[in-house]
Amino acid sequence: MRLATWNVNSVRSRIDRVEAFLTRHDVDVLALQETKARDDQWPTMGLQAMGYEVATNGYNQWNGVAIVSRVGLEDVTPGFSAMPEYGDPPVREARALAATCGGVRLWSLYVPNGRKVGDPHYDYKLAWLEALRAEATAWSRANPEVPVALGGDWNVAPQDEDVWDMAVFATSTHVTEPERAAFRAFVDDGFTDVVRPYDPGPDAFTYWDYYRQRFERNKGMRIDFVLGSAALSERVVDAFVDREERAGKGASDHAPVVVTLAD
Repeated sequence: MRLATWNVNSVRSRIDRVEAFLTRHDVDVLALQETKARDDQWPTMGLQAMGYEVATNGYNQWNGVAIVSRVGLEDVTPGFSAMPEYGDPPVREARALAATCGGVRLWSLYVPNGRKVGDPHYDYKLAWLEALRAEATAWSRANPEVPVALGGDWNVAPQDEDVWDMAVFATSTHVTEPERAAFRAFVDDGFTDVVRPYDPGPDAFTYWDYYRQRFERNKGMRIDFVLGSAALSERVVDAFVDREERAGKGASDHAPVVVTLAD
């Protein structure tokens, strides 16, 4: 079984690339983030013709997550029980979606960016991560036999090598100790970064800003991850970042992350 996660940065703009990616890597299940589409705007026809089911969670042109699966799509759950709200008036943003696909409980996650240290969005990000950790850990411990994959754009670079120059990010979000501690809390609870052992750093980035040819100069960040429960981690036999998908005209600013599981 092969699963993947990808911040697609507008699914309506890149549906052709999504379909080609699924075929090229023979992907069974794909978690998508930043889809930027309401549920009724989703371009599902081609995916359905390819044999995929689609679950979406999108309210407007911002955020949005989805799961695309050809191995079943059961117990679809948008959000999670204690997910914080944000905005004025406060709302639960479309940033999380879970489903069981081929026996794997997959979460598609678009963690809040945080904007800048001290911003209310930064506090929201930390609260969001803590609420997610509590929910995912409780679910996994209640169902230890079920493989759990927490896949998505985490908007955290947990190690110094996960950014192209720590000096540039010294006062920025994504690398602060509270954010990194929030990420480590998942590891402390038994989840494992299942990709890094197969595609290690340095420079194993998943995101490159469009600004000033950052991709061509490899000035990127590693912020997209699949964290697996023990039941999932023991089945991983390969993983990689598809950096070539970031190249070319019309690419997302993120590269997909692909994980292969033994049967």
